[in-house]
Amino acid sequence: MSEIKVKVPELAFIRLRSPDLDEAEAFLTDFGLAKVARTPTALYMRGTDGGHHLHVTELGEPKVVGFGYMARDASDLVALAGKGAVESVDEPGGGKRVRLTDPLGFQIEVLADVALLPPLPVVRPSLNLGAHGAKRQGQQFRVDGGPSQVKRIGHVVVHATDLHRTVSWYRETLGMVGTDDVWAGEPDHVIGSFNRVDRGEAFVDHHVLFVVQQKQNGLNHISFEVQDFDDVMSGHQHLRGLGKYQHSWGIGRHFLGSQIFDYWQDPWGRIHEHWTDSDLLNANHPQGSYPVEIGFASQWGDDAPEAFVSHSSR
Repeated sequence: MSEIKVKVPELAFIRLRSPDLDEAEAFLTDFGLAKVARTPTALYMRGTDGGHHLHVTELGEPKVVGFGYMARDASDLVALAGKGAVESVDEPGGGKRVRLTDPLGFQIEVLADVALLPPLPVVRPSLNLGAHGAKRQGQQFRVDGGPSQVKRIGHVVVHATDLHRTVSWYRETLGMVGTDDVWAGEPDHVIGSFNRVDRGEAFVDHHVLFVVQQKQNGLNHISFEVQDFDDVMSGHQHLRGLGKYQHSWGIGRHFLGSQIFDYWQDPWGRIHEHWTDSDLLNANHPQGSYPVEIGFASQWGDDAPEAFVSHSSR
């Protein structure tokens, strides 16, 4: 195999299509994103970090269009130029990109020189926890009501009829590396593959992509980091109290990746996850391998409902 030339450092956004931008904006605001731009045909939402946008909704029939990844710099786009043309981005945030198609049929954008924005203000109370001592003194703990504050986008989980082909494409094209395999029956019968970005010695999330072998190709869910555990809980309370969105699973803590999670569906059934407290790994971490009974388990919380496990959006 030739040396991997491109190693994307992070996931940038998801691109969906929805028939009502007002309804999309209402859900995403309730979910904890903030509007950064809107045109007659598209909606752009951001988090509290400086990324220009984490979520794009195009006007049209419901569809999962694809995902955007940041390049290390413009030289990555040149390296990908044989797979797709380098083009200027005529959208809020600007920059340049190469558009590819993954084995699942999703559009994959690799971008450089996208504008950054000032971070949004975040004020969180200090916590008096165990050995970390008394950080909050003379001050009572109060959580404001309302949506979570989404910090950044974290990962996507996809279903694939050909897991090995899909994983190989992401590793060879975007430079991802394996974190953990999940197997059924025998270790060589891999049914799930967790993959992270490769930033060498720098520590990164346990996974940026999880591919699950299924009978259809599709998106299982898209995941966003929120500020802390209380932000997960207050976001859950807010969405539940509205009574108009479908809850899919949670709250719990994953075994692989260790995130505290909560899953909700948008008005067109696309699952969006709140999470906090992921494991962080670097290039020195060895590949893991786990039976499905452990690999798909939670450390606490209810087991995943079958409707969540089999859920795929296209």
